[in-house]
Amino acid sequence: MGDLELLHQFVTSTCYTTSNRTESHDLWRITVPQEGFHHDFLMRGILAIAAHHLSHLRPDRAADYQNIAHSHQDKALSTFQTAITNMNETNCHAFFALSSLIVVYAFASPRKPGTLALTDDSQDSPGEASWLPMIRGVNSILQQVWPWVESGPLRGLLQPGVINTMDIRLPKPAAHQLKELAGLCETAEGGEEAVAAYRDAVRALQKCYAKIFTRASVECEVGTAFTWPVEVPDKFIQLLNARAPEALVILAHYCVVLHHLDDYWWMTGWAAHVMGNIYSELNESWREWIQWPSDTISRNERCLVWRPLSPDMMPSQTPVSMTSS
Repeated sequence: MGDLELLHQFVTSTCYTTSNRTESHDLWRITVPQEGFHHDFLMRGILAIAAHHLSHLRPDRAADYQNIAHSHQDKALSTFQTAITNMNETNCHAFFALSSLIVVYAFASPRKPGTLALTDDSQDSPGEASWLPMIRGVNSILQQVWPWVESGPLRGLLQPGVINTMDIRLPKPAAHQLKELAGLCETAEGGEEAVAAYRDAVRALQKCYAKIFTRASVECEVGTAFTWPVEVPDKFIQLLNARAPEALVILAHYCVVLHHLDDYWWMTGWAAHVMGNIYSELNESWREWIQWPSDTISRNERCLVWRPLSPDMMPSQTPVSMTSS
């Protein structure tokens, strides 16, 4: 009865909590489980997420459900890693669905204090979920199978069409911070390669802010929020892994985006968690650079959600200037 309980939980409740896009709900409720009946690794992933959700809903049994989640996820990943070498037009939809659930699982797992959980080879504790490479890994898989997924049964889970973010005017506080970050890039240590990586990361952050700000929805779409981790260059990830202060400052400003996802049960508290650990990593001279994102999160502000703005928050009339690399 245990697995039936978990599947029931997924199709009646959990499936609605992976995205706020209503068009994706039936895909998670019906189509993804149907794929799972043909691919054990996907069904295990579904059951693992449902178990984590129940651990959140039933705190008196949280430890039991977390153990069940770990067991299903271990089996899912073991089969997934073996089968991925034979990814094709028939099974790619199951790989895509599980890779998305793996990201949710990484955030749903209990957080360990004092860790950033940034990269696979970081200084974080062994076994700590590494959310940045998880998100980038999903994108890597998606790029391999994009033509098949785009025309397949799960195409509705893909991010809607690209929007032009170049001329979007952000609220003044956010625009000001991006301008400050752009200036920081030009004085960064580490040579031209590092400077270029920081520029690209800030450009990607500006695009991410703009995509969120253009949405009429009260909630931030998960896929939109996760565009930044896949657009930053590999060099930037290396600088994060090395705990370069400029990279940590830029990451702190991305935490403002993560905070827009705080109403999802599996994301609750993550922005504050990462921000707190960034603060611990930085020395006093660098902490003033993260004052705005830190204050925004501590005040529980959704500063990028579109709404009528007061005069002091009205969009800046000057686009963020980024020096060409």
